[in-house]
Amino acid sequence: MADTLTPEKWGLKESADWWSTGQAARQQIYGVATEMMLDLAGVQAGSRVLDVAAGTGESTLMAARRVGPMGHVLAADVSASMLNVAAESARKEGLTNVETRVMNAEHLTLDSDSFDAVICRIALMLFPNPKKALTEMRRVVKPRGKVAVIVYSALEKNPYHGIFYGIVRRLGNIPPPATGEPWMYALGDEGALENVYSSAGFVNVSIHTAPIPRRFPSAADAVGNMRKAAAGDLKELMSRLNETDRELAWAEIEEQFRRFEGPNGLEVPGEVLIGVGTK
Repeated sequence: MADTLTPEKWGLKESADWWSTGQAARQQIYGVATEMMLDLAGVQAGSRVLDVAAGTGESTLMAARRVGPMGHVLAADVSASMLNVAAESARKEGLTNVETRVMNAEHLTLDSDSFDAVICRIALMLFPNPKKALTEMRRVVKPRGKVAVIVYSALEKNPYHGIFYGIVRRLGNIPPPATGEPWMYALGDEGALENVYSSAGFVNVSIHTAPIPRRFPSAADAVGNMRKAAAGDLKELMSRLNETDRELAWAEIEEQFRRFEGPNGLEVPGEVLIGVGTK
């Protein structure tokens, strides 16, 4: 069983509500990496941009601010409820250059050669067929246009999740996902993201790294944040433990987080990969 959720589960309204409440925190974590992705994709004033698996729209809004009133950003996602959050955020900000559309990343119902750039943040590794999704993104971008994505780097470079997975899998005797199975770190191994890009037909493929530090007042606050999660594969994996083991897991996670505490609180390092390829 994969450590990820089906598109149907991502579409639940409670998931959208959880993602909506976490927008500010995600911006703090992924903001710098997202700007790098937009730079690498060549997003600029007047660009027509497709944001695949846009969710509640943080990367969509960042792209919309860049392209300006002469540009256009289409946010696509399997979840209508998440796209509703994105559309409302754009409306509140007065961005009239944003459109939302329910769409599966592996079957983009869009014309070929119709976008200047395509972006996808923290989603490609969760698709059942990442190559097919990237092939579709390549199809809809214009010749010499770029497709840029963000995925998590190796699990060992992301202790915020690595500690969680290690403890929960050990206590529940849960094996790691099989090779090729979609989950959060499926494209984090060296060469994996580059191989998917190349197999999808891109040229001039390059992979970049960006830090995603997570900051909390304390280890206890970090664990409290994890425990409140209403969606995602962390919750799904934890649900496989019995109640006693769940409490043991949370206590051990907090204990291991404490090694990242300092005079300014808790800072857990992390890393993402930013891939880019040209059509």
